[in-house]
Amino acid sequence: MISLFDLFKIGIGPSSSHTVGPMRAARRFIAHLPTEQPIHRIQVTLYGSLAWTAKGHATDTAIMLGLWGESPETINPDDAPAILDTLRDQKHLTLNGQHIAFDPEHDIILDTTTTPPVHPNTLQFSALSITGDTLLKSRFCSVGGGFIVPEDHTEGATYTLPDMPLDFTSGVELLNRTQESNLSIADVVMTNEEVLRPKAEITAYLDRIIDVMMACINRGLTQTGTLPGRLKVKRRAAALHERLQATTFQNQKPAHEIMDWVSLYAIAVNEENAAGSRVVTAPTNGAAGVIPAVLRYYRDHCPQASQDGLRHFLLTAAAIGGLFKLNASISGAEVGCQGEVGVASSMAAAGLAAALGANPQQVENAAEIGMEHHLGMTCDPIAGLVQIPCIERNAFGAIKAINAASLAMHGDGAHHVSLDHVIRTMAETGRDMNHRYKETSLGGLAVNVPEC
Repeated sequence: MISLFDLFKIGIGPSSSHTVGPMRAARRFIAHLPTEQPIHRIQVTLYGSLAWTAKGHATDTAIMLGLWGESPETINPDDAPAILDTLRDQKHLTLNGQHIAFDPEHDIILDTTTTPPVHPNTLQFSALSITGDTLLKSRFCSVGGGFIVPEDHTEGATYTLPDMPLDFTSGVELLNRTQESNLSIADVVMTNEEVLRPKAEITAYLDRIIDVMMACINRGLTQTGTLPGRLKVKRRAAALHERLQATTFQNQKPAHEIMDWVSLYAIAVNEENAAGSRVVTAPTNGAAGVIPAVLRYYRDHCPQASQDGLRHFLLTAAAIGGLFKLNASISGAEVGCQGEVGVASSMAAAGLAAALGANPQQVENAAEIGMEHHLGMTCDPIAGLVQIPCIERNAFGAIKAINAASLAMHGDGAHHVSLDHVIRTMAETGRDMNHRYKETSLGGLAVNVPEC
C-alpha cells in the first residue's frame, strides 16, 4: 500500500515530476554536502524529458529554489521570484557557511543527447572542488507525483511501510480485504493508515487537502490575464465563472450546464498550476484539476454531500492511485498522459462512487471505466508548458470520472474488464508508446501546432 500522505502532497506548479520532484532532489542533495572539504561550484545536469521540457515545466527554477533550501510543501509561491532574481544576480549559494559558485545560466546543463539508463526523468548534482574534482555526485529519478528515487535504487525496495493489517497490492486483493473485513475501501485504507499515525492526524490531513483543493479552485476563479510562457495563453476560468453565475437564477437552463461547472473547476485549478501557484498533486500536478473538480461537484451539486463523504472520496481515491503507482506508473514521461489524467480520472471516479454510497465492487468498476477510456493518451505539451492540451484535458478527465461513477452505480459491480486488467494494459501501452509522445514535446500537438 502507498500512503495517502504520499499520493496527495501539497506543492507548487506546474509539474510534480518536473518541478516538485527536482526541487526535492536539490534540497536532498544540499543536505548531504560534505563539510570537511571546501566546495567551489555546484553543477546540475538534466537528462531525457527533464532536459527537453526544462524551461516550460520550470525545472530549472525548481532546482534553484531547492538549492536555496526551499521545499514544495512550505514555499510561498509569492516569494519565489525574489529568490530567483537574487540567485541569478549573485551567482552563488551560501551553504554550510561556504560561498559556492552557482550560475544558473551555465551550471544547469540540459543534456538532450544522452539517454538516461533507468528513467526518462533523471537529474545529476555535482559538487566540485576548485580544481574540478568531484566531491559529491548524486543522481535521482523523478518517477512521478513528486516521488524521487536515487538512480541506483530504482529497482530495489525504495518505498517501504510497516506491515499493514489489510494490505493489498492489486484490485482483487483490495476487494478481498473489503469482503474479509466487511469494510468499505475507504475504511480499509483508514485502518492501514492508522498503523502509521493517529486517526485524528489522518482526518486533519484529509481536511487540509480538501481545503487546499477548494482554495485553489476559488483563487483560480478570480484570476485574469495570461499564463507564464511564450504561448501567452489567456486565463478563461474567471470569465467562464461570470457567465455561469449570470444564469444562476434562470428558470430554464440546459441540463448539460453542470458539465460547464465541472469543467470550470478543473480549468481553474490547472490555470493556477500553470501559473506556479499552490496545488495538490492528485496524483500529479499535470492532472491536479481532475479530483478537485469532481470533489467540488460532489460537495456543491450532490444533495447527500457531507464532510465524511469528502473524506471517504479521498481515502478511496488513494487506494486506486496507489495501485496504479505500484503496478504501472503515474509519470507522463514514462507512460504518457494516461498515467496522469487517466489515473486521476480513475481515482476520481472511484472516489465519487464511494462518496455516493456505491459498494466496493461498483467502486472498482468505476475506477476501471475511468482508466479504460484514457488508454493510449499521449503527453505532448506545446512548448513544454503544462497548458495546451493539459488544462482542458483535466476538464474532460473530470467529466469522464463522473460518467464512469454513474455507469458503475447503475450496474451491480459485475464486469468483464477488471481494474487489474486495465492497470496492466496501461503499463504495457506506456512501454510500447513512442518516446516522442511521453512528455518530450517532440511529437503530437507539440510539433503540429505553431507556438506563436
